[in-house]
Amino acid sequence: MRATPVYYYSSASGLVRSFAERLDRPAFDVAVREHRRSEVDAPWVLLTPSYTTGNEANDTIPEGVRRFLRSARNRRLLVGVMGSGNRNFGRYYQHAAREIAARSGRPVLFEFEVAGTPWDVAEARRLLEDLDAALAARHAS
Repeated sequence: MRATPVYYYSSASGLVRSFAERLDRPAFDVAVREHRRSEVDAPWVLLTPSYTTGNEANDTIPEGVRRFLRSARNRRLLVGVMGSGNRNFGRYYQHAAREIAARSGRPVLFEFEVAGTPWDVAEARRLLEDLDAALAARHAS
């Protein structure tokens, strides 16, 4: 069964990268130009942090994620969104993941705070394994 890859954005802090690497599946950082400019060839999941400065006009979606989603192919094959956030952002907590999900019509699969806990990683793995099985079943029929 194919492991659905995760494309993620991680800042210099590396917190999202750390989470993505613990998912035990292909993971690609769209902060890296090579990955950001690539196009996917099968269903994939986006993992994005939300950033905010408290400015009402502030955009919480990282620029690397925006650029990756400019590809119609990448948008079409997106199957779900996962979000990392900081509760200190108040109403902007998980705003990027939720906004992308709403715009794309795809579900928010999972949300966690900062780098996530061991439970968060285990739960995200379980959800992604269920997604892998559902995609495999859909492809088989």
